[in-house]
Amino acid sequence: MAQILNKTALIVGAGPGISASVTRALANQGYKVAVAARNPDKLAALVAQTGAVPLEVEAASPASVAQVFINAERAIGIPEVVVFNASGRVRGPIETLDPELVRRAIEVSAFGAFLVVQQATRRLLPLGRGAILLTGATASVKGFAHSSAFAMSKFALRGLAQSAARELAPKGIHVAHFVIDGAVRSAERPDPATAPDSTLDPEAIAQSYLAVLAQPRNAWSWELELRPHVENF
Repeated sequence: MAQILNKTALIVGAGPGISASVTRALANQGYKVAVAARNPDKLAALVAQTGAVPLEVEAASPASVAQVFINAERAIGIPEVVVFNASGRVRGPIETLDPELVRRAIEVSAFGAFLVVQQATRRLLPLGRGAILLTGATASVKGFAHSSAFAMSKFALRGLAQSAARELAPKGIHVAHFVIDGAVRSAERPDPATAPDSTLDPEAIAQSYLAVLAQPRNAWSWELELRPHVENF
């Protein structure tokens, strides 16, 4: 497996869904976790529940991403597990999309991911260990109508993950990309009574993140697709 000696983790793009579940799962495994978001005040409940350290970050800003890693190191030590969960999204017909909103969405989802992977790599290479986990979506492999900006962003994220995995795995760093293929369950979006288990449970998603972290290094996955059993491929 990717050696995680100090059980430290940084989650960039923390919020109430997948990242909150991953935070809880890691904390339950004894990890010291830092959670970074544009507005960390919104993470108060998660921080109270898990003891995670809240940090502020602008995912598309090189200076902000560099600083959040410095702040994380001060709070918990070098993060040996880094999770990128930030995402920008704008929907609409191609002919009416605001180019500036599209640019911002791609900057957060794709360029922001590069910045986080770069900062993580600089710290993990000297250790010769660690893991970088990137949260993708159906749009990572399938572009839908009215979702061109999201598809561009997620295709780029997947390409980054594949390239980084090939570059860093021989150096002891496990890079994995997760295709979250389907809607994620939440309090605001529960499963319909007539269709139980038709959405992805974020707590179950988090268990898959932990399972990838536990993989022996002679059988690492660079990508994992997760979908409800009723979801069409």
